Amino acid sequence: MKKLTISAFVALLSISGMSVSTVSYAQEITLQEAMNELSAAKDKGWVGEQPNGYLGVVESSAQASQIAEQINEARRQEYARIAEENDIAVADVELLAGKRAIERTQPGHFVKVDGQWKKKP
Repeated sequence: MKKLTISAFVALLSISGMSVSTVSYAQEITLQEAMNELSAAKDKGWVGEQPNGYLGVVESSAQASQIAEQINEARRQEYARIAEENDIAVADVELLAGKRAIERTQPGHFVKVDGQWKKKP
């Protein structure tokens, strides 16, 4: 199968009546790209910190989901490493990390409290 160039893809979308802006965020992002976009995603209210130590998607979009997925996978690996090094349960590391992340969250960013997304005062 031949790869479509960006211009061919845009032309194909135009023929099908779609615009580039209506296409979902389909390209997979890397961990580095997710890390680079994390601060802006928090500023925009797309993602927030949860008590379980992982990012959650506040405003659903493919881009927000990919950022959360990449960051969460890296966190999952780090939590497992820390748990193994200290001979403790991963769940304990996750909860401690979640508590710290929420404490360190900037005012105006989202945190999950009692199952609800709230802006930190």
